[in-house]
Amino acid sequence: MAEPSRTHLVLIPSFNPGARVYQTVREARAHWTPVWVVVDGSDDGTAEGLAALAAADPGLRVMVLERNRGKGCAVLHGAILAAAEGFTHVLAMDSDGQHPAASIAGFMERSIARPRAMVLGQPVFDASAPLLRLRGRRISNGLAHFETLWIGIADSLFGFRVYPIADLVAVMRGRHGMRRFDFDPEVAVRLCWRGVEAVNVDAPVRYLRAEEGGVSHFNYLRDNLLLAWMHLRLVAGFAMRLPMLAWRRLKRSPAMAGG
Repeated sequence: MAEPSRTHLVLIPSFNPGARVYQTVREARAHWTPVWVVVDGSDDGTAEGLAALAAADPGLRVMVLERNRGKGCAVLHGAILAAAEGFTHVLAMDSDGQHPAASIAGFMERSIARPRAMVLGQPVFDASAPLLRLRGRRISNGLAHFETLWIGIADSLFGFRVYPIADLVAVMRGRHGMRRFDFDPEVAVRLCWRGVEAVNVDAPVRYLRAEEGGVSHFNYLRDNLLLAWMHLRLVAGFAMRLPMLAWRRLKRSPAMAGG
């Protein structure tokens, strides 16, 4: 991108990602300016390496949190600072190389055209995707569809997204959830409840093997229990919002629009 954006930035939360993070950041910078990285208490040496990259690149900023507090905390930290500097939207992407940097500009264009919407990546998986993860994803996505009455979230777990900062901060402040692995699905559902329209855009995703530099912090037991507790909270919230969601769903129905 020739000129830095004054409204949209790329925000990369990073926790012990290994050396792959440098390629991720370079690829993001090749497609957008500015790029911010929030180092979420990493102790693998990447904070220092990223700081060195930023020292030589005015389009890159690195912020370091003293301890690991979770992806949601890192995104919220960056979003609040971005809002203070006049930015209106952040594109969140992971630091591990799974998300497609080449899609950044296209997602930003969709956001600029529809600034009140959230632009959600709809993952296109290849053969590298673990089958067990895909099965679990279907369960979580099915619950998210139910919790929003199928209003528009194609995939609740894919973290490659553009958020309107004001709405993102509004749904996260004052809540204890949405801080770790529950961040991506819960924030999408709560933004939907808030009336933020979802624009779904296909995006390729790749699960890197260890020999390719892939690093995963996903724990099947811990994180699935976290998701289960999150969905219990969301189902309770859904029950209170059912009349509003049903009315919104009726207004969006093609049959209603045509009648």
